[in-house]
Amino acid sequence: MHKLWASATKEFLLLTRDFGGLAILFLMPLLLVITITTIQDGTFKTLKESKIPILLVDKDKGSVSEQIRENMAAAQQFEIVPQENERKAQQLVQNGDYQLAIVIPENLSSALNRKVLENVEGILSKFNGNDAEAIQTSANSKKEVKLYFDPATQLSFRNSIKSGINQMVSKIETESIYKAFQEELTDDPTEEIFDTQPFITFSEIAPGDVPDKSAIPNSTQHNIPAWTLFAIFFIILPLSINMVNEKNLGTFVRLRTNPVSYGTVLGGKTIVFLTVALIQFALMLLVGVFLFPILGLPELSVAGKLPMLFFVAFFAGLAAVGLGLLLGTVAKSQEQSAPFGATFVVILAALGGVWVPVFAMPKFMQALSNVSPMNWGLSAFYDVFLRNVGILELLPEIALLFLFFLITTGIAIFYNERQIAV
Repeated sequence: MHKLWASATKEFLLLTRDFGGLAILFLMPLLLVITITTIQDGTFKTLKESKIPILLVDKDKGSVSEQIRENMAAAQQFEIVPQENERKAQQLVQNGDYQLAIVIPENLSSALNRKVLENVEGILSKFNGNDAEAIQTSANSKKEVKLYFDPATQLSFRNSIKSGINQMVSKIETESIYKAFQEELTDDPTEEIFDTQPFITFSEIAPGDVPDKSAIPNSTQHNIPAWTLFAIFFIILPLSINMVNEKNLGTFVRLRTNPVSYGTVLGGKTIVFLTVALIQFALMLLVGVFLFPILGLPELSVAGKLPMLFFVAFFAGLAAVGLGLLLGTVAKSQEQSAPFGATFVVILAALGGVWVPVFAMPKFMQALSNVSPMNWGLSAFYDVFLRNVGILELLPEIALLFLFFLITTGIAIFYNERQIAV
């Protein structure tokens, strides 16, 4: 223990003497998470508050087209732009000026009312015993609502619009049928004999929780854990550079003359840099809890979650330290360790979902993301922040992070022994 403590003290002194390195370790991640979260939150608010302009060519000028217009305006997602010429609307969409144009055909309202009335009268005549009066078939052909989409529009947007229009038209047809029956069955037009309110409704509830908007992920809940992991894994740079300097300056040779195992030397480095990782995490949490609300960003809620959060951060720090120990052992110069370490951390961050969420990646990249320890740590943080899980549910990700630390450290010790033997 004395040797381990002496090794840790040596690492602490080396680290504290490098003020530039300390600034990179602690200030750079804070500035990064503030900048990225501000940009993403502003973009999210802009997208949420903005409306999509949609061209509406109304050839019907009737009750159906008016209901379609009112329903789309009530959705608060679209800005209706009237357009009289269908060909002009098609050209504007083709040029990319608008994402969508809706063309309502002529006489849609009157044709729908006529068809409904014919069907209702036919049904009532059968109930009255007039079998000779069969349900008439309207002479009017079916009406078609045309949707012109921008060729660059995503398929998901097209499907959602078509589904929404279809639901709107179905609701209008149903209300027309109720209204026709009411007019035939009663002399009082104000008397309501049918309950037209929806019987089946839907509500969105987070599994295991009461309905609470705070459970919905926001920019803070994504960026704090994501960029914390980036900062934690970024410590492989100063760690590997320190180890390379020890080898180049002869410090490591002097250490080998003492009865100190390589595992003890690595243990001292692990203690110091794991402490650095936990301090980084604590600073990130402080920024999310206290600074973000001042900047107008969503506040990070950590009530009742701190023990689990630091539990995840501890093992994420171990994984990062293990990678730094391996890189510092294998690299022979700063020119090898620094560029490779920085590039490798960026690759792990990209694969792990720090920049782009994993679910938004292609299927191949989603499968490949499972090899990134940042993905394991980010999944564990999400479990704590958003799902309020316990230790048992975190064990798969924690086990992977700890196994990564053991494997990388073991390879570093084995590689060092082989080098000594040579």
